[in-house]
Amino acid sequence: MSQASGSIANRFVQKLTSKEFRSYLMSTHFWGPVANWGLPLAAIGDFKKDPSLISGNMTLALCLYSGLFMRFAIAVKPQNYLLFACHFTNEIAQLTQGYRYLQYNQ
Repeated sequence: MSQASGSIANRFVQKLTSKEFRSYLMSTHFWGPVANWGLPLAAIGDFKKDPSLISGNMTLALCLYSGLFMRFAIAVKPQNYLLFACHFTNEIAQLTQGYRYLQYNQ
């Protein structure tokens, strides 16, 4: 291993073992978004299912919910990019489900 890559690896390990990083891992700023990832993963998993099972009302509600929380994730200090990524993914997944719902019901 070269000296430059060893230095990068050492800094990475120091960052992972720092008190600030451990504190972040034990915060709701980390675990809230991690728990929220169930929503977009479920929507993505439903892409191949029959569109007759899609609830238009729930899809609309989840689109609005994710849109609001994307804004919230950027508005809070410090900004929560993990929460933003989760809701951005969910927004795209729900819009896809909404498109499938509309195509099926036309």
